[in-house]
Amino acid sequence: MTDGKQARFDWLDIFWLIFLAGLAALPPIAEIHKQLVLLALGIVQLAESHLLKRWPNFGSSLAVLLKILLATLLLAHTGSEPAINSSYFPIYFVPIVTAAVYFGMWATLGWTLLSSAAYCSYLYPAMQEYRPTAESIGLLAIRILFFFLVAMVVNRFAIENRRQTRRYQALAEELAETNSQLLKAQAEARRSERLAALGQLSAGLAHEIRNPLGVIKGSAEMLNQKLNDSNPLASELAGYISSEVNRLSTLVTRFLNFARPLRAEVKPHSVSELLDHALKSVAELWQGGPVTIERQYEAGLPAVPVDEGLFEQAFINLIQNAYEAMGEKGGVLQISARQRNSGPGGVEIRVRDTGPGIPAAQREQIFNPFVTTKPTGVGLGLSIVSKIMDEHHGWLRLEDVPGGGACFVAFFPLAESSVPARSARTAN
Repeated sequence: MTDGKQARFDWLDIFWLIFLAGLAALPPIAEIHKQLVLLALGIVQLAESHLLKRWPNFGSSLAVLLKILLATLLLAHTGSEPAINSSYFPIYFVPIVTAAVYFGMWATLGWTLLSSAAYCSYLYPAMQEYRPTAESIGLLAIRILFFFLVAMVVNRFAIENRRQTRRYQALAEELAETNSQLLKAQAEARRSERLAALGQLSAGLAHEIRNPLGVIKGSAEMLNQKLNDSNPLASELAGYISSEVNRLSTLVTRFLNFARPLRAEVKPHSVSELLDHALKSVAELWQGGPVTIERQYEAGLPAVPVDEGLFEQAFINLIQNAYEAMGEKGGVLQISARQRNSGPGGVEIRVRDTGPGIPAAQREQIFNPFVTTKPTGVGLGLSIVSKIMDEHHGWLRLEDVPGGGACFVAFFPLAESSVPARSARTAN
């Protein structure tokens, strides 16, 4: 092999040509037809891979058929009389072994039977000149039985080899999947370490910021009360200070919620009831375009152990994001819940909207803090939702949606013991 390209002939092809040349050098050497048949047999063998590539459905059958034909012609030009007694009869092992390698058991038996019939086709001309003896018939039977014996031995080896190949391929795919999951777990572990450090930093900063914010707000309110109507401009500016301090205080609270360790007090709850309550909470505050809500709750959903407050906080956030993504035009919000029995049992919830979706460049980072698609967003909402899902030993991921929109999928296990470890949050 040179320059990344496969060599024209491999070693097996070279050996094949050497063996055919050895047959050509044996008597009868002067028989030109014998040499031509051996040459044709060599060409068919070398071209076999191209036949399989060009005609994958019947290329192997064509190769076996050509070899049977050439083997039959070879016996007629080896100088033996009758041809059925030719010492070149083992040439039939070539098509028989080829069939055993490419086909299953019954097809191999069929091709071997055809090869045997081609060999026995010389029996009729021989019987016109010679009387068969018991010894000659026994010898013919032995040769044909050896055809079938070799066919079955090679076919069994080929089938076992294909089975082992499929087994190794499946194992390789499984190892590749395991390696991929390990890489994701390592990335998630590194990400969790960074988030832990960021959470500690956020908590410290939030506490340090909250105290002066309280002083600023109190001072602005006192200033506003004292000024009253005596200085409208100063009173208005004091009002601006107070409202902006309120906004900063809300932001600090979100930082603290993100950094504060969660303590989920789980109890069995009806998922459909909690989802309906979250939908109602967001719909009552929504001032944008009309939104059509489609509920698809599977009948007979089991109660799921969740913290009611954290559950509603997570889905209010997801539903509110969906509303805001659809904006003034409105759209369709689809909420579905179904039980999942494969793997760890639990309930899978999908929140799907018809908005513009998540840009491809942000899909891998959407659950990281301070990553947002909103012009005025802080980027902590989905991080908090993801943290809530971790606390419930579930997972949250973003799925592709044909035709646009976004679809967030959340999974809650029916029991904590059914999930060996917290699943990674992935964006697909």
